[in-house]
Amino acid sequence: MLLNTHRSQLVVVDVQARLMPAIAEADQVLANTGILLKAARRLGVPVTATEQYPKGLGTTVDTIAEALPPEAVVVPKITFSAAGNAAIAERITSLRGEGRDQLVICGAEAHVCVLQTALAFRNAGFNVFVVADAVSSRSQHSVNAACARLLHAGCNWVTTEMILFEWMERAGTDDFRALSPLIR
Repeated sequence: MLLNTHRSQLVVVDVQARLMPAIAEADQVLANTGILLKAARRLGVPVTATEQYPKGLGTTVDTIAEALPPEAVVVPKITFSAAGNAAIAERITSLRGEGRDQLVICGAEAHVCVLQTALAFRNAGFNVFVVADAVSSRSQHSVNAACARLLHAGCNWVTTEMILFEWMERAGTDDFRALSPLIR
C-alpha cells in the first residue's frame, strides 16, 4: 500500500529537549523529522505531536516545535502509548473519520512510546508506517527489537524518502520542486 497525502496524518512522538541527548543518532532523527514536517506543511498532512511528561523531559525540541505547521496540535501525555491519552486518540480517530487512515509515526523512543503507539493504532484499524530513519532509542538493540516486533504486527517500516516520494506522487510539479531539495 502506498501512502497518500489525503489519507495520511503524521504523529511526532516525544521529540523532547531532555530526552534527545540520550538518543542514538538523534541528529538524524531531528533532521528527518524536520523534513517530514516541512513536507506535511506543504502537502496539507495533519500533524499531531506528543510530549511525554514534559515537566520531567522538557517540551518539544525547539527546531521541531518551530517546524510544526500552525494547525498542528501538541498534546502532553503520561501514557507511553499516545492512544492511551484521550485527547490524542480522539484527534487521530476524528481525522480517520475524514478518511485519514494512514498513520506516519516518527520520534522516540522506538521500543517504548513509538512502539506502543504504533501497535495500539494498528490494532484500532489504522495503516501504520513507522519511519526507520526518524525514530530511535537509547540503544540500537532496542530499535532493532522494535522494528522486528512492529513488522510482525503488520506495521510498515519505511524511510523519510519513501514517504516524500509517495506523498508527492510525481515529478515536475510545484510540490516536487519545493520538496525534492530536502532529500538531495
